[in-house]
Amino acid sequence: MMLSKVLTRLDASFGESLERLFELLRHKSISMDSAFREDCRKTADWLTEDLKTIGFDVSCRDTIGHPVVVAHHDGPNADALHVLFYGHYDVQPVDPLALWEDDPFDPKIKELNGHKVISARGASDDKGQMMTFIEALRAYKQETGQLPVGVTLLLEGEEESGSPSLYPFLEAHADELKADYALVCDTSMWHRNTPSISVGLRGLLGEEVIVNAASRDLHSGYYGGAAANPIHILVRILADLHDKNGRVTILGFYEGVEETPEQILSAWKTLGLGAGGFLRSVGLSLPAGEKGRSLFELVWARPTAEVNGISGGYEGDGFKTVIAAKASAKVSFRLVHKQDPLKIREAFRAFVRSRIPADCTVEFHDHGASPAIQLPFDSPLIACAKTALLKEWPNPAVLVAMGGSIPVVGHFQSLLGMECLLVGFALDDDCIHSPNEKYDVNSFHKGQRSWARILAALSSFSEPGK
Repeated sequence: MMLSKVLTRLDASFGESLERLFELLRHKSISMDSAFREDCRKTADWLTEDLKTIGFDVSCRDTIGHPVVVAHHDGPNADALHVLFYGHYDVQPVDPLALWEDDPFDPKIKELNGHKVISARGASDDKGQMMTFIEALRAYKQETGQLPVGVTLLLEGEEESGSPSLYPFLEAHADELKADYALVCDTSMWHRNTPSISVGLRGLLGEEVIVNAASRDLHSGYYGGAAANPIHILVRILADLHDKNGRVTILGFYEGVEETPEQILSAWKTLGLGAGGFLRSVGLSLPAGEKGRSLFELVWARPTAEVNGISGGYEGDGFKTVIAAKASAKVSFRLVHKQDPLKIREAFRAFVRSRIPADCTVEFHDHGASPAIQLPFDSPLIACAKTALLKEWPNPAVLVAMGGSIPVVGHFQSLLGMECLLVGFALDDDCIHSPNEKYDVNSFHKGQRSWARILAALSSFSEPGK
């Protein structure tokens, strides 16, 4: 009966929830650009004041970067389950602005392919998703005067710029933030009417390599054929990263990589998507990774090495005949299972150093390292959420892995000792990080209802052994 009233309230007040989301979306909380520092502060302040209206004990905590909003609310009794919900209020830059159809910080409801969507930067990643949870909490308080479980909210403002302040913050406030489980809403659905629960996240290692050769740029007519060309050296090294079968050739790279269980591979086959269909939307058709692997293995369960950028020599308009003094590349590794990112960093650097000529030098700059996360497929927590979602959506939730990385999930596991539940309501065509980001109105509405159902299920959830 309580849940029914909450769902009715969410339906009746949906227009008001849209207005609140639009107000939040108007804040230009671009974390990686210092010009928007004050906007990030105002966004955190807005969330602080909004959560106070729901009855949370909330504070806006300063960090060396952007503020973290922390809010607490007791459950119905001392024995109630307590959850930690994570979201982020910062957004990606809007460049290139000319490709946006509308002002990215002036949210609008638009019609797209027969569906109503919310168009704005941050609509899907992650303000809209974050607010699905907050609106579910608001409806519970309005209808029942309490929450079904104890809730702590952790809303950060640096996710899109690498979260430099987050781990120190978690360390400093571990006792305050620890809960029974962590909930994250920063992921996608499988299809428009099929939710998903993410059980695996690839880790991430970022490296920048700079090869230095001559003391200055050289005339290619005078020195060509005699002087070392750092661009040649670098591209040969990058080409050596993979063998003819697409496997990474760095010594020890596959240490800790496990084969995906056959029953999971069989389940993924039923999802009905092959490499051709997956790549067609971006104008490609042939998979380029390890040979003999299925699409879902390639993007969810196998490690990768990708060159994300390369620079050297003259890159302006026209033509300039020089041999560059240096060349650089940015390389990222997506990691799986028990791969150690720090070991791989050292192995990669040794791989590069062994290919540098004696009269040239190399330097490295690291850009973060986080291990992969693998959650148990048979988790009772996941089963509980899956049952709750089935009552809201026409199709059962699919258990998926993710090719991307959410480092905070690993921090919750390693530092706070919490199992995580990752449920999101974004769609693959939401254009996150790109111009014309959108969030389906239906996703925002049914996302609220889904969290209301999950919270109701958690209120009576008791995991064996706990």
